[in-house]
Amino acid sequence: MKNTARGLDAERLYHIFIYVVLITLAVTIIVPVAWVFMASIKENSEFYGNPWAMPKGIYWQNFVDAWNSAKMGEYMLNSVIVTAAALVLLLVIALPAAYALSRFQFRGSKFLNLAFMAGLFINVNYIVVPIFLMLRDGDVWLKNLAGKSFLLNNLFVLAVVYASTALPFTIYLLSGYFSTLPHDFEEAAYIDGAGYQTTMWKIIFPMAKPSIITIILFNFLSFWNEYIISMTLMSSAKGAKTLPVGLLNLMQAQQSAAQYGIMYAGLVLVMLPTLILYICVQNKLTQGMTMGGLKG
Repeated sequence: MKNTARGLDAERLYHIFIYVVLITLAVTIIVPVAWVFMASIKENSEFYGNPWAMPKGIYWQNFVDAWNSAKMGEYMLNSVIVTAAALVLLLVIALPAAYALSRFQFRGSKFLNLAFMAGLFINVNYIVVPIFLMLRDGDVWLKNLAGKSFLLNNLFVLAVVYASTALPFTIYLLSGYFSTLPHDFEEAAYIDGAGYQTTMWKIIFPMAKPSIITIILFNFLSFWNEYIISMTLMSSAKGAKTLPVGLLNLMQAQQSAAQYGIMYAGLVLVMLPTLILYICVQNKLTQGMTMGGLKG
């Protein structure tokens, strides 16, 4: 009985410890985010008092100024274009590639799997300079050939770079999920006369919907918040900066001008789309990370 009581006490203490850690982590995340939202609706004069004081009212002009005067609306449109284009390119390439690598054995399949696996260990930030030099040299060649550069300061090229750098992780995750799916449905489709492409689009991809949504969410967050590649490849573009680069410019400008409300309104504009997307797909995200194959 004593051993049982000690075991229950140890389990209870462990649960209490876990709850304390989780609550602490939640507070350290929720409080700063809530403070940014609260600060974004304050007038500038309110920042010189108690920083934790509640706003006296809702000052929407901060968002208007951040959207128009600071060009955050233009930067957000650029981020939407780049993120959407990168996601489309990524899914068009990664979904068939992951399906083929996980469901079929062919010459070179092991090498391709190994190559994509190796790509997981390459930090994109470490190869930004080689990418920039490669595109710069390509622009020099194009300018000599056609009299016009194309590769740098181009939103579509930036989207291609984003999609390329995300391929290893995406194919690795999708291949792992596809490999857990049983072959029974494919064999039944083949018997009914369906081809490989029909089976892939109408059988496998619908079954892998939770995993695909997880991939979309992870890569959306990565593309939307990416800063280093965008700043490097779009350094000379005046009106084609993405939202994180524009936010840094806004923070530098508003800190020197002591316009803190506009600065925090810009931060909210960056965070809001990711929060809304997560709220909309959180159930599918959980399924994609925990489900594998069929139940039962």
